[in-house]
Amino acid sequence: MKLSILAALAAAATAVDAHYIFNILFVNGNRQGGEYTYVRRNTNSYNPAFPDIVDKTDLRCNVGAKPGGNVGTFEVNAGDRIALKLFNNEFIEHPGPGFVYMSKAPDSVSTYDGSGDWFKVWESGLCRGNAAQDGNWCTYNKDRMEFTIPPKTPPGEYLVRFEHIGLHEGHVQRAQFYIECLQLRIKGNGGGNPSPLVKIPGIYKQADPGIRYNKWTGNPAPYQMPGPKVWNGN
Repeated sequence: MKLSILAALAAAATAVDAHYIFNILFVNGNRQGGEYTYVRRNTNSYNPAFPDIVDKTDLRCNVGAKPGGNVGTFEVNAGDRIALKLFNNEFIEHPGPGFVYMSKAPDSVSTYDGSGDWFKVWESGLCRGNAAQDGNWCTYNKDRMEFTIPPKTPPGEYLVRFEHIGLHEGHVQRAQFYIECLQLRIKGNGGGNPSPLVKIPGIYKQADPGIRYNKWTGNPAPYQMPGPKVWNGN
């Protein structure tokens, strides 16, 4: 009995250790500020949200991450490389896909609630093999997610939404959502027309095969990316 209790406690501790937050900005490989300097602070700490979030406005930037506060807006150029690094020198220790979405604010992003249009600019799934092996996911054991702002992105102020979905409990309808929103002011010549445009919530359903996914079979089904297509940059 004592051994089984200890095993359960050890498993719980491991699960907690694997939780993470994307909250430190890097631009072209250089750190900018500290934790939450340019990222809206969520209220559920490093804990994930679960599939019921897909129908809530919290899906935009995570639980409790609202406009206002002391969050700065960092100025960058279209074409810059943007990364959010995990806090506390952690690594992504759950298998699953990563995404970045952007939404242009009508004026100042610091007061924008994300109710406008969004478009996907980056996604990362499997690098090799099938979904059964955690190391086959491109984001697995990385300390950040990084994308390049499409060079033709219209200039303005944006919410930039980073998301990783942990699928290790997707088979029991407990996929884990790790979401943070970054505030950027993007300079450039523009010229692009981001598409497809979507609303958040509205990008996922709890029953989507890329969310209610079972990686624990010996030969799991081919993984289907949830959400819209990535903008082609034109």
